[in-house]
Amino acid sequence: MDTGILLEYGWTLLALIGLEGLLAADNALVMALIVKHLPEDKQRKALLYGLGGAFIFRFGSLFFISFLIDIWQVQALGAIYLLFISINNLWKIFSKEKEEESVVKPAKGSGFWTTVIKVELADIAFAVDSILAAVALATTLPKTTIPAIGGMDGAQFIVILAGGMIGLILIRIAASYIVKLLKKRPGLETAAYTIVGWVAVKLAVHTLAHPQLAIIPAEFPETTLWKTIFWVVMIAIALIGWFWKPSNQDSE
Repeated sequence: MDTGILLEYGWTLLALIGLEGLLAADNALVMALIVKHLPEDKQRKALLYGLGGAFIFRFGSLFFISFLIDIWQVQALGAIYLLFISINNLWKIFSKEKEEESVVKPAKGSGFWTTVIKVELADIAFAVDSILAAVALATTLPKTTIPAIGGMDGAQFIVILAGGMIGLILIRIAASYIVKLLKKRPGLETAAYTIVGWVAVKLAVHTLAHPQLAIIPAEFPETTLWKTIFWVVMIAIALIGWFWKPSNQDSE
């Protein structure tokens, strides 16, 4: 791999880790509520076992998706779903209709293994969105000589898996910090879901350029112009989210 491709893959990996961390902040809150009723030592074990289950699910689902990602109908559905996730969550943010955290609180007296199952189910629910966003972000990366894994270029598969796994570990280690950061920089949550919408646009462009559709030139997603536009807009969204403060946020 030449230096340019390495830099593009490295930048994408960093973007995936950052996006995973921001999108998983709600996940951290949910996990904390689910295990809250357990003794402190068992809380750590429940989260650890839940993390193990999430690793297995993410690898398995990514391997499965890798065989389908080149089908334009799957790409289109992925783009529509990500756009829905983006618009739905942005609507909740701006209309103040977020669900109360108490809805995810487990019933009193839930046993240890019941709690572990709930942790894993919550992980799976959150993983679907992040995996699709990661796949949409990485599938237009340049092809490499690394052997394919599943039905995907090996390097693309590795960067998606690494981004998801590193993000998953970081959210467990730095969950409290990320929650505090979102409280201090509330615009980041809006930015994260806006980025999901922008990633949906990228997947849509990739779909429209699919050889079986050819609505736009097949080479367009690989052009320097489109890649520059995509990353400039993504960085701009992140910067705006960092500095922007919602009008309903009390001044500090």
